[in-house]
Amino acid sequence: MEMITTVLVLFVAVVVSGWITRASPVAVPLPLVQIALGAMIAQMADVAVELQPDIFFLLFLPPLLFLDGWRIPKEGLLRDKTPILSLALGLVVFTVLGVGFFTHWMIPAMPLAVAFALAAILSPTDPIAVAAIAERVPVPRRLMNILDGEALLNDASGLVCMSFAVAAVLTGTFSLVNAVGAFVWLVVCGASVGVLTTLAVTYVKQWLTRRLGEESGSQVLISLLIPFGAYLAAEYLGGSGILAVVSAGITMSFVELGGKVLAATRMRRSAVWDMIEFAANGVIFVLLGEQLPRIIDGAAQVVREAGERDPMWLLFYVAAITGALVVLRLLWSWVTLRITMYRARRRGQPVERASWRLILVTAIAGVRGTVTLAGVLSLPLFMDDGSLFPARDLAIFLAAGVIILSLILASICLPFLLKGVRLPAESTVQKEEARARIAAAQSAIRAIEQAQHVLGGGRRNADLYTEIGARVMALYRQRIDGRNVTGDDAERFREAEQIEKELRLAGLRAEREEFYRRGRHMGLSDTAVRKLVEEVDLVEARITAE
Repeated sequence: MEMITTVLVLFVAVVVSGWITRASPVAVPLPLVQIALGAMIAQMADVAVELQPDIFFLLFLPPLLFLDGWRIPKEGLLRDKTPILSLALGLVVFTVLGVGFFTHWMIPAMPLAVAFALAAILSPTDPIAVAAIAERVPVPRRLMNILDGEALLNDASGLVCMSFAVAAVLTGTFSLVNAVGAFVWLVVCGASVGVLTTLAVTYVKQWLTRRLGEESGSQVLISLLIPFGAYLAAEYLGGSGILAVVSAGITMSFVELGGKVLAATRMRRSAVWDMIEFAANGVIFVLLGEQLPRIIDGAAQVVREAGERDPMWLLFYVAAITGALVVLRLLWSWVTLRITMYRARRRGQPVERASWRLILVTAIAGVRGTVTLAGVLSLPLFMDDGSLFPARDLAIFLAAGVIILSLILASICLPFLLKGVRLPAESTVQKEEARARIAAAQSAIRAIEQAQHVLGGGRRNADLYTEIGARVMALYRQRIDGRNVTGDDAERFREAEQIEKELRLAGLRAEREEFYRRGRHMGLSDTAVRKLVEEVDLVEARITAE
């Protein structure tokens, strides 16, 4: 009963945080509000959450990373693969080495392997926090795509690096040769398991649906189980569960282009996943606030054991590590941009010089968030010999402090820096959407013409099919409200309404198939496909419910 009460209190705090954020006259990042509410709960209510690292990691990360992979714009990943891979892989290694050595030098009480683990945990970024901060300032679409792609891939690379560092702490040994071999297996096994899990589940699900029909509740539940299945299967085989979850999500986004799921299922599934994303992200930050008093006490103890009497040194450590992260990211972004421009000039391509503000925005936009928090809270409690994991509370405090400070820094700086920032020109999404809408409307008209001939052929009321089909084809004009008529007119109206419903559904199915076809073969972005299909789904759900 106590555990249920605690969970309900956490969910209530998440709901209240949303109200506070919307009511605030200034743009306050939602995670900061949730952390503050968590700290208030710890001080005012008799609520104590004992976190089990393995369970916490398994419960929160798989669904969140799976959803990121599912919804990431694939066209952005392919177009800007060079800067994304540079930030998601090269910058992660650069950060682990630079921040790891810097933290150990600054805090000798923290073992070097623990410092590397902390640096690896701090390497993943959180674009959701950036989007929330820059909500009132237009963010260039391409910049947001780069940040999204980086965050998706550096989640996996950062957490894999963390697992190596934690293993070094637990065993006390580290072999570069063994680490390279293990890394290759982690990547290959994890990515393969993720792809195969999604494909296998999708095949079985579609086979059963063709024979038994589709039940929306089961379909939604299956989508929720896929990330956990991929994660556990990869971990069982010795691969990376994180990479398995990410690859499963990306595979899911390709599978969705087949359009094999009912509109009602897509709508319910989208609503469920939106709720899970909001609740899971919120609970993680509320839990951080609730754990913060104990974390501060533990971190202060480590500082005192290191010979520093004043716990205020903790704030200095947080500021120094945050500054190091920004500086390393700034240097890496500048060097990467210079190399990219040099290669473009060598190929004879036109090069547009990026402004210094764009590089600074990229550096400050590296806000830490949910994955960092979930990763640091999953650090083991004990060593293999039963002793306490060294400097665990200090690592958690430093990670939490960097999250908070990076959010504050981005909240202050990004709105100012983003004004006037632009990236090189890209193809307009609006033109692609307009062409897709025209093609979809043409497909709908052809489908309605065919349907009215098939449905009305040989019937005594064939002229009625022709009449209603013409009305539907004329830009889906609003139907005449005739529900209050009586007698023969009422019967004819009900018959006409049913015919109209059948023809409109035929047109909507054709529209949706055209959007999916263009997503598969003609370069329409999956973001646009998702938007357009959702519009059709909403209309179909309304017609079906009538």
